[in-house]
Amino acid sequence: MSALARLLCATAASLALLAGCSPREEPVPAPAPAAPAETPAETIRLGFAAPLTGPQAHYGADMRNGLTLAVEEANAAAITLGGRRVQFELLAEDDQADPAKGTVVAQKLVDAGIRGMLGHFNSGTSIPASRVYAEAGIPQIAMATAPAYTASGFPTTFRMMTNDVQQGSVLGRYVVEKLGTKRIAVIDDRTAYGQGLADQFEAAAKAAGAEIVKRDYTDDKAKDFNAILTGLRKAAPDAVFFGGADTQAAPMAKQMRQLGLKARLFGGEMLKTPNFLSLAGPAAEGTVASLAGLPADRMPGGTAFAEKYRARFSEDVQVYAPFAYDGAMTLIEAMKRANSDEPAKVLPELAKIERAGVTSARIAYDDKGDLREGTITVYEVKDGAWQVLEAVGQ
Repeated sequence: MSALARLLCATAASLALLAGCSPREEPVPAPAPAAPAETPAETIRLGFAAPLTGPQAHYGADMRNGLTLAVEEANAAAITLGGRRVQFELLAEDDQADPAKGTVVAQKLVDAGIRGMLGHFNSGTSIPASRVYAEAGIPQIAMATAPAYTASGFPTTFRMMTNDVQQGSVLGRYVVEKLGTKRIAVIDDRTAYGQGLADQFEAAAKAAGAEIVKRDYTDDKAKDFNAILTGLRKAAPDAVFFGGADTQAAPMAKQMRQLGLKARLFGGEMLKTPNFLSLAGPAAEGTVASLAGLPADRMPGGTAFAEKYRARFSEDVQVYAPFAYDGAMTLIEAMKRANSDEPAKVLPELAKIERAGVTSARIAYDDKGDLREGTITVYEVKDGAWQVLEAVGQ
């Protein structure tokens, strides 16, 4: 390179350094704008309460599983309300089937900011707790079956299942008119559910021509019924109706056989469980029980629901899960129609809702919050399994 060329290069390099850049430096592109952060979903809390410990815990667990399926499916659907993406959270509380505990749990859930209540399970907890939700203006869809639950007149009370007037009256007529039962003893556990169901059964059976040869009662903790059953032997009933849970009905069935009572045992939906069959063993044979709704395989979505339930929880449905699922989905659908989770906007939509669910092709409420349609299915234990006798309309 000539001296002149070297001088020119040196001069250019010096000028570049003075300008603060390298003569070979490439222009740096401007950074791309950052993608806007995704707005997190707003959480809507739904309350749930039922017995989750104690002898009725299997009912509460089955109900909670149905609600869990509904919440998971709703969250997977990416629901928006009022332009906000939302997700649902289930706040679960154990009310131990205790009325006093039920009101404490209700206030706790209200204070936690729930926007809807799914429960309680028992009539005895649902009825006193319903006032707490009503005063807070929160919609409540309960499993409770005693008529008093919706007879209170609160605009916040709705049902997942038919009430005892529907169930007890259907079963009372059925056992007399279809099974030919004429002499009946009636026992209840003194809970709102057990006594209410027994009262309705007794009234319907008497109206159909049966004689109530004995009316007796126990409590919801008893397991020894020998004194009551021994007193029934002189009355020689054809049937014994028990208003109570499966964990009591099972030892009652065994003690009836041990005492030589030939009467058949009858009961409501709390008897119609796999748990009763397991606990009662051979003594369960011939027991008759009613259950709200169609048999599972005849429910509009029963078979598919049973498969989803088994896949999710690795066990079979007990009784209440599909009704709980429908209750949750009905509440969420009312929120979607209101385009809001504000209870004051949701309640009118819930009151006038009509939709197809797992348990029924037409879920709709009357002006009290009772279900408008209420088929009752009567079952009998045959060869160690619950078999359908007949599905009966109201």
